[in-house]
Amino acid sequence: MSDADELRVSDEDRRLYSGWTEVDGDLEGCDPVIARAVLGTRLEFAGTDGMRARNWLVPDGVDCINDMAYVDDGLRAHRLDLYLPHEAVLRNGRTLPVYIDIHGGGFMYGYKELNRNFCTHLAALGFAVFSINYRLIPSTDFMGQLRDVTQALAWIKNHMRLFPLDPNSVFIIGDSAGGTLGLYALAIESSGGFAQALGLPRADLTPIGGAMISGLFDLTPYLKVTKGGYESLGSNTDSLMKVAPDFFAGFGQTAGAGMADPDTMAGMVDFPPIFLNTSSDDFLQGDALAMGLALQRHGRVFELHDPRPFKGQTLGHVYPVGMSWLDESRETLRQIHDFSYELL
Repeated sequence: MSDADELRVSDEDRRLYSGWTEVDGDLEGCDPVIARAVLGTRLEFAGTDGMRARNWLVPDGVDCINDMAYVDDGLRAHRLDLYLPHEAVLRNGRTLPVYIDIHGGGFMYGYKELNRNFCTHLAALGFAVFSINYRLIPSTDFMGQLRDVTQALAWIKNHMRLFPLDPNSVFIIGDSAGGTLGLYALAIESSGGFAQALGLPRADLTPIGGAMISGLFDLTPYLKVTKGGYESLGSNTDSLMKVAPDFFAGFGQTAGAGMADPDTMAGMVDFPPIFLNTSSDDFLQGDALAMGLALQRHGRVFELHDPRPFKGQTLGHVYPVGMSWLDESRETLRQIHDFSYELL
């Protein structure tokens, strides 16, 4: 990939990483600055996930239905998976609460398979879990990703009857960039005015709650970035800053800065109860705290879980998703279960 300068991907790494992310196949002919930012991010994230992947296991008793197309265009980005407790499949009822999961990855990394371990562990706790793909930077922008998500929600709405699901018990979950998309999807489904302002259709799923893990909720700094220059918000956001002028341009023109702000969103949308998870060493901890404050200020129902790791240990960003074997992750999954089941 000549546009990415010295960044190179070995054939071995490409085979491994392609199991859960696009690597460099979509960067040919891309702007060199964007190509470098995207590939650098993908290799950095994949290096960490490559070490964790050996611990990603599908729990016993979970059925997997993979690669259902929610748009019939042949794109991997327009497919979704469904994970079901096997016992619920055998009983063939209509009682399973439904989680719709949106993976993270800085809007430029990851397929649904990145969250396979997380989603199957949620399913083992008694949920049906849809895990959806969406197009990545540079193939689309933020509005395009939101359109992908709304199309996936519409497909799920129209196909629920084929599975042992309760259509009245739907939740939306997301982590990191998926938390951003998840929050906006929850807003679109909860508010016709919000959906109309964005020019996006509602699937009429009527979610009764959501869970956002280490989400990026304040987009206002990214709408202010100009091409060729930005003020760093920290190394974990530099790549997004570099692509922000193109990626968020359509959103800024459609929605304006107000709809990028947590407090404005919480005031516009009568959100259903939301579970917020972060940790004291999560680089997006401040976003979760600000989102919780905004929800509290506008009288919305939410729970905020912000554990501090033991001395000499770390939890960090999206720990329940990437490291489900940790005691802290198992506790977070239990908390998500309890929060959700109280709403049924």
